[in-house]
Amino acid sequence: MEPLEGTEKIEGAADPAATVHATAGSGWRTWTRVAADLVFPPSCVHCGDLVEASPLRMICTACVPLLVRVEPPCCPSCGHPFFGEASGERLCVHCEGLRPEFGEGRTAVLFRGPARSLVHTLKYRHGLHVLGDMAKIVATNAHVAEFLRGAVLVPVPLHSRKARERGYNQASEYAAALVRELGGETRCVTVLARVLDTQTQTSLDRLQRQANLKNAFALAPGAAINPELRYVLIDDVFTTGSTLNACAAVLRRAGALKLDVCTFGHG
Repeated sequence: MEPLEGTEKIEGAADPAATVHATAGSGWRTWTRVAADLVFPPSCVHCGDLVEASPLRMICTACVPLLVRVEPPCCPSCGHPFFGEASGERLCVHCEGLRPEFGEGRTAVLFRGPARSLVHTLKYRHGLHVLGDMAKIVATNAHVAEFLRGAVLVPVPLHSRKARERGYNQASEYAAALVRELGGETRCVTVLARVLDTQTQTSLDRLQRQANLKNAFALAPGAAINPELRYVLIDDVFTTGSTLNACAAVLRRAGALKLDVCTFGHG
């Protein structure tokens, strides 16, 4: 797919009942949204200016170039780009010592500027309206879109208390938006549950995060893993990879043989 105009690109640097499908009314909702935007142009989530003539709905033309899209060469485990020329095996400082339970990892953008604003709007401001932009950013990055296409997406779960407070699980909503955008055989399933209400990870280092997440995740009641399918864990941001790795360990024990991870941002 063609990249978003003006974005900075880094180069050289289950259960069928739980499946999320695109709805038949998506086209009608799109036209309704376009009509509403003509009357009430949305404000950029990053700078606050009106969004007009932008390839994205919630990021203005001045802020679109600040999106740093990630393309190869990048770390095969976490997806962070290698800056400059890369040859042979490279050690990634972002996932050093992670010992991943998953195969490969991808990320669409670096978690800075407008990308950070999109995620913060989604997580902390009830901003479900940014999901379309997030999914479009992924769909226009072939390195990530092809990695996801046709896979079974598994969103990282929230504890029930946190989900009640927020009103939704941002990873689940993001995964569903990816399914709608990518189409085809890509689908989303709920096979994981967060069974421990752990403290926030924000101020913890990697070792503390790993300890904090011990036994925090489990297979969802009634869920089953098909070893023939390729599963991709979905989350908003890759920080240390501890949460994704804890989820991957559960899926491995349940029989997942083809298992990767993908996040919207990294940083």
